[in-house]
Amino acid sequence: MNTLRTTFLMALLTVLLVLVGNAVGGQDGAILAFIIAAGMNFFSYWFSDKMVLATYRAKEVREAEAPQLFAIVRRLSQNAHLPMPKVYIIPGDTPNAFATGRNPEHAAVAVTQGIMRILSPDELEGVLGHELAHVKHRDILIGSVAATIAGAINMLYYIGLFFGGGDDEDGNPIVGLLMIIIAPIAAMLIQMAISRSREFAADRGGAEISRKPLALASALENLERGVDANPMKANPASAHMFIVNPLRGRGMASLFSTHPPTEERVKRLRALANRY
Repeated sequence: MNTLRTTFLMALLTVLLVLVGNAVGGQDGAILAFIIAAGMNFFSYWFSDKMVLATYRAKEVREAEAPQLFAIVRRLSQNAHLPMPKVYIIPGDTPNAFATGRNPEHAAVAVTQGIMRILSPDELEGVLGHELAHVKHRDILIGSVAATIAGAINMLYYIGLFFGGGDDEDGNPIVGLLMIIIAPIAAMLIQMAISRSREFAADRGGAEISRKPLALASALENLERGVDANPMKANPASAHMFIVNPLRGRGMASLFSTHPPTEERVKRLRALANRY
């Protein structure tokens, strides 16, 4: 279901790109914007792991430095039929974790010092199963493609804003102008919906890898409280990578959240408990 939803949302993004491209510069405009955005995101796709790890001062650790952590990651990687990823620890009290890397052969998992202090071994295993599910599902690639299309739509918005748009002789100029204004907001909402869908899929995948859905559910609740107590100074551009949103937001702000509500995630994980 989550894969189906992601496919539908990606198709919706593509349709939106074509529509706003036609409103601004016809088919050629849409193709040009897509090529430029793809070039920008190509660099991000290949080097985002190094950039995000450096941003959060993550330090690669060896097995002798964190034997319990390594034992969990190795066991889960074998369960998931994945190569052993590199392991990083992020300094700080905020409890959180993320996975990065362009493919399973170049993957890394990073956990904060805070998460290792507050979670039990079973809960930590659930969290790391979730992160390895992201690796297995190639969510970095999916996120990069979504970012490329959304970036092209944003470029077309600025082209239309500064150079005029919606004046196609065969179309309604008001409709074209509205499309130029609304499309970037719609693209952002769709991109975030894709991210939320992948989180649900990673929760389910993490439960399958660790076979501990209740431990993951408990971990999510503890992490949510931990982030509230010790917020992280996170870059909004990389907030979607963490297992729980490091940025706080309630009410309308939840519409623009890259993560689904923790309560809903916990509810779905508890429903899986009888299978394991």
